[in-house]
Amino acid sequence: MTENTETLPEEIAPEESCYDTDYQTGQDNVDVLGLDLHNPVFFISAGLILTFVIGALLFPDAANVAMTGARAWTLDNFDWFFVIATNIVFLFCVFVAFSPFGKIRLGGDEARPDFGTASWLSMLFSAGVGIGMLFYGAAEPMAYYTNWFGTPLDVEALTPEAKRLAFSATIFHWGITPWAIYAVIGLAFAFFTFNKGLPLTVRSAFYPLFGERVWGWPGHVVDILAVIATLFGLATSLGLGARQAANGLEFLFGIDGSVGTQIVLIAGITGLAIFSVVRGLDGGVKLLSNINIVIAILLLLYVVIAGPTAAIVQSYWTNAVNYVLDTPRLSNWIGRDDTEWFHGWTIFYWAWWISWSPFVGMFIARVSRGRTIREFLAAVMVVPVIVAVIWFSSLGTAALDQVDKGIGVLPDGISEVSLVLFQMLENLPFSEIASVVAILLLVVFFVTSSDSGSLVIDSITAGGKLHAPVPQRVFWASMQGMVAIVLLVGGGSQALTSLQAGAIAAGLPFTLVLLVCCISLYRGLMTEVSHRA
Repeated sequence: MTENTETLPEEIAPEESCYDTDYQTGQDNVDVLGLDLHNPVFFISAGLILTFVIGALLFPDAANVAMTGARAWTLDNFDWFFVIATNIVFLFCVFVAFSPFGKIRLGGDEARPDFGTASWLSMLFSAGVGIGMLFYGAAEPMAYYTNWFGTPLDVEALTPEAKRLAFSATIFHWGITPWAIYAVIGLAFAFFTFNKGLPLTVRSAFYPLFGERVWGWPGHVVDILAVIATLFGLATSLGLGARQAANGLEFLFGIDGSVGTQIVLIAGITGLAIFSVVRGLDGGVKLLSNINIVIAILLLLYVVIAGPTAAIVQSYWTNAVNYVLDTPRLSNWIGRDDTEWFHGWTIFYWAWWISWSPFVGMFIARVSRGRTIREFLAAVMVVPVIVAVIWFSSLGTAALDQVDKGIGVLPDGISEVSLVLFQMLENLPFSEIASVVAILLLVVFFVTSSDSGSLVIDSITAGGKLHAPVPQRVFWASMQGMVAIVLLVGGGSQALTSLQAGAIAAGLPFTLVLLVCCISLYRGLMTEVSHRA
């Protein structure tokens, strides 16, 4: 095999364990105006996305009809597929973690982590769930408790059972099952790159199945699907973040929170993301991720101390136990009476997580060299559950306590889901300061997601190169902002539904890719174990 220092950050994978391929990273790339572009992945991906952007801007009503129609068709016909796929992926990750595969070190036996544990975990969360957890932290438990858009398992709203399931369902949507999606994709990327010497791109994860054909059209299709899924998943999050930030500014300072303001926010924060992209991984994403975590911890501590402290602390254990007990019921898709809630929440979440998986998986892989597979899976699957229990229990309990006691406007129900966090903070001491901190945190999460997403998409469309020209990263950061704007404009008053439609439609085809990836990863791990034996 030809050694390729573009593939790995510091050292090549052990030569004896690499696949016997003559493919060199970037060999299919073309130079266009000084850019290093993979042919045809960059051109097809960029062409399809630009076509969508232009068409949606010219015909917003038709775009909205098409997106909502795609959402309805996907939910009606493939809800079972999303649920089965996520359950299979979760079980596969558990199997790998407890099998002899868990002892394999990503990068070889002599590899050591490139980042400290604190920075590593910070980057995982900032890239993976930051905007979503802030957007839904207080709103999701309250929505389920008050029947804003259905209740889990069709329980009666505002009852003890509704409160129990409000937290169980929320943690279910942000806990171990969805993080398994990130884990399997990230593990596949890391293993085939750092242990098998293949380029850091999605197609490499399918080498055991396709062999040398992975460098041809089978691989092109996989990479193109990954780019599109990633871009729409990111745009959904950026749209949600802009929506919440704009409504927060209107709530606090009377600034108009309309779509126009949201577009200005997206444009401004995309500019910050571009600046961060130019600074690179250490000077951009790593620094911002560490800032994110510090601000998030401060906001969390503030809510715990200023809110109903005893009730919040008590809820940690209660909600964790209920989450474990209720997960089998929430994972079932057969004969449910809460179809509307199930489609609008659980299936949307699974599609959203899957659409994010190429981006977050590749980003996790890029920063996880030197970890054992068991350590990797423990961090990516178990730690997020603990964080989700603490985060949603704290913000959710504070919000539900105000509902039960008739404090503020929350007892009147949810008027706008993106306002719930600020309406909850309004009834705590120093609320304006806390709300400004929340908006700041939202902005930094926004920039981090866009930045890390641009790095990943750029790597895919540069044939797996880690250090493609900076203008390419700027292009993809700009595309994320443009797609988010298009989804907001095309959705009009139904912008939230439009954002969800984009994630669901993009996540469906990649769900099949996810399942095939499990098979390919298993075969790759088997060859590693056989070689060691």
